[in-house]
Amino acid sequence: MVRIVIGIAIGYVLGSRAGRERYEQIKRWTSAAIDHPAVQGAGGFVQAKVSELIGRPTS
Repeated sequence: MVRIVIGIAIGYVLGSRAGRERYEQIKRWTSAAIDHPAVQGAGGFVQAKVSELIGRPTS
C-alpha cells in the first residue's frame, strides 16, 4: 500500500511541470505521510495479512 502511494507521488512529481517549489512541497507531504505512525501501522498490518494469505512468514 505504501509503495503504491509512493509510486503515485513519484509519478506526479516526475510528470509535474509546476516547478521546484511544488516538487519540494510534494516531497515534504510524502515524507510526512510515510513517517506517520498510522501509515506505518497500516503497512505492517497489510503486509502481515498478505503474508498470511499467501502462506509466507513475515520477516
